[in-house]
This record gives sequence, C-alpha cells and structure tokens, in this order.
Amino acid sequence: MRRPFGLPFALRGLVGALAGLLAMAVPGPAALGADAGGGRRATAASAGAYWTPERMAAARPAAAERRRPGPTAGEPVPPSHPFDGLPQVGTFFWTDGTNTGRFCGGTVVRSPHRDLAVSAAHCLRSPDPKRRLSFVPQYHDGLKPHGVFPVESIHIDQRYYDLGTDGGARWDFTVVRLGPRADGSRVESAVGGFDLAVRTGYAHRDVRLIGYPGSSDAKYPKPLDCRSSTHRYTSTDPKAPGDFLEIACAGYVGGTSGGPFLVRGPAGPVLIGVIGGYHTGGDTPDISYSSYFNEDLLALYLHAVEGDAPTKP
Repeated sequence: MRRPFGLPFALRGLVGALAGLLAMAVPGPAALGADAGGGRRATAASAGAYWTPERMAAARPAAAERRRPGPTAGEPVPPSHPFDGLPQVGTFFWTDGTNTGRFCGGTVVRSPHRDLAVSAAHCLRSPDPKRRLSFVPQYHDGLKPHGVFPVESIHIDQRYYDLGTDGGARWDFTVVRLGPRADGSRVESAVGGFDLAVRTGYAHRDVRLIGYPGSSDAKYPKPLDCRSSTHRYTSTDPKAPGDFLEIACAGYVGGTSGGPFLVRGPAGPVLIGVIGGYHTGGDTPDISYSSYFNEDLLALYLHAVEGDAPTKP
C-alpha cells in the first residue's frame, strides 16, 4: 500500500536513528559544561525579561512581507478565526538594526536533540543585526505560556541567500536551532513537536493553516486558524519561478509568514509547509503559499541536527 504522505515516515525513522548516532557528536543538556550551561541560562533569562507583553505587541512583521488587500477570484474563501494557539506553534521575536521589534511564525519539529523549529527563510535572512532573537511557543494575548527559547543558529539554503526572496522563492524555508530556556528545558521537551514531512505532493484536502497576524484591533492579538485544501501553483512570474503549495484562507495579513501548513498523520499533525515563497507567502490576505518541502529542506534539517555551521548571506 502506498503511504499517504510520501516520506514523513522515512524521516521519522531517520530522526530515531540519528538520535543514537549523534548523541555523542552534538552536546545535549547533560553534556554541557557548567560555564556553557550558565551562559545559556543567562541568555535565556535575558531574552525572557526583554520580551515583555508590551514589546511583543509592538513588534512588526518581518520587513520582507508583501501582503496587501486585494480581490480574490474563484470559489469562496474559507474564513479564519482567532484562537489561543498550539504549544508547538509560536513566534520568533527580534529587534532589527533600528531597534524595532520584528516577528514571524515558527513550528517546533521532532528532532534527536529536541531543539529545532521550522520557519520561512525570508523572515530571518536579512543581514541586519538580529538582537534578542528568540522563540515564544504559543504566544497569545501578550502571554509567554511556555517561556522563551533563544535562537542559536539559522540554517537557510545558500541559493536563497544568493538569489534573493524572489529568485530563490523555491527555498523559502529555514530550520532554526533553539537554545534551552532559563530552566534548562529544551523546546520539544517543553511543548512537544510535529513530524516534518518532505515530498508529500501538492494536493491535500484538509490542511490546517495557522498564522500570527501583524494587524489587529486587539491590544494583544491572537493567532489565526483556518482549514482549507491545497493544490499545486506554478508561478507565472519569471522573476520568482517555481512550484508552490497554494491555499485559500481569509485574513492572513502581514505577520503570518512562517506559520505552518499541517495535515493529519498517524501520530498527530504533520508539517508539510510554511507560509513563504512566491512573493514571500502571498500578495493578498486570502491566498497563501508555501515553498515545496523536498530534499533541500531535509538537508538543512540534517545540518541543524549535526550542529554544522550555517551558510551566510
């Protein structure tokens, strides 16, 4: 019988195998020296203290996003609704070169060292300084229900750096390695994680799309939730070539980039995409895109697991 999602089960098995093979190669929490552990805890405590509810609410979407209001042709667009979020889905916060707070979505995925999240490359590729770069799982209503996890490394395909957000739209994904929070807990231990799937195909009838909007009437906005279907979209813009997952969900304004495309799997939700690619996730609030998850994303995942030095702009 053909598996419904292509490679997610193979990837899950690979993760299990890597857990044993890499346990000695990459230092886990128990292997850290006192100085390293203390430094990480101090970094996490500092990030947690800096990102107050007011600063998180004042943060703006990643500057590369292009969402703007516009008409949508075709069938009715499924509505989105605000909710309190999922523990595995959250927001990256940082300050840019002008000390302006920025944010973008991300999702924790299962990994041998329990410390990885996936997001959109356009959110984190900017060469501007990213100070206090941290991940807040299930951020909502100004709350940090699971604490704050500092970012340790960002793994982006070199072609995305070289070609830019349009020319490299096919590689608009990133794997991010997170440090432990102030009490030493790893992010996956604290909130769980989803299976990461590659080459799942483009057509899915029931996809859950989650995103953090950058504009809201509420002082402390909530994430958006929507269910819809995806299909293959081939770009008509020669400056941004590629094939992408396309989904119709209403209200996904700037800020929702990096949010997950989730499908049901035997062991729970499976991550098959993130809002990003083809004009950085979509030109209008009602249609969103994801770069296709393939072996290039898997390579980034393996580099992050192994602790390799990431590529640079």
